Amino acid sequence: MTTRHSFLKTVFAAILSAGAFVAPANAATNETTPGPGEPTLAQVRQATERFRDVNVALAEGYIRDPFNVCDTAELMGRPASLGAMGIHFFRPDLLGITAPPSPRVAGTGTHTDFLKPSILIYEPQADGSLELVAVENLVFADAWMAGHEEPPSFHGVPYNDMADDPATPLDEAHMFEPHFDRHVWIYRDNPTGVFTPFNPAVSCANHRGNAGHPGMHATD
Repeated sequence: MTTRHSFLKTVFAAILSAGAFVAPANAATNETTPGPGEPTLAQVRQATERFRDVNVALAEGYIRDPFNVCDTAELMGRPASLGAMGIHFFRPDLLGITAPPSPRVAGTGTHTDFLKPSILIYEPQADGSLELVAVENLVFADAWMAGHEEPPSFHGVPYNDMADDPATPLDEAHMFEPHFDRHVWIYRDNPTGVFTPFNPAVSCANHRGNAGHPGMHATD
């Protein structure tokens, strides 16, 4: 296995586990209003519609989770009733990840353009195909706050703030440096809100890959 492949596997495992667990109260709604210069959800969908074909995503530089894990709330130590995320595909260049973890994964990217999201999320189907269900952006706190006074937001909803709390047994940042992330469920209706981390309408029941990420912290 090459060093680059090992690095990508480490990075991606952390990225997949980095989904936020607590959504802002105003994220639990499908009524959204774009901020100045932001695209509407319809425009985001139009710009990403081609990625419903996962082969197009691969051709444009997105990389599938090397561990082939379908992320669920239960897998991340949350109630199973919250549902799932799915299988993640990501663009290292848009995340600004250029070096191995030391000791945590860090990046310099400040990409927040949902017309070109850094992460795509797919649900496995019974026939083995993948269905696009959501898009996501993630930025590292140090890189972002070096040029901004506030965390990023989308449609008036701040990104989820993810940082490890050393006082708890769970690594809340999942081996990532502090970061901000935002999920947008534009390809699968989410009864808990378009910006919440998990979707009860998404299932990993048809997943044929691994059941968890190597090295994930145990949860109570």
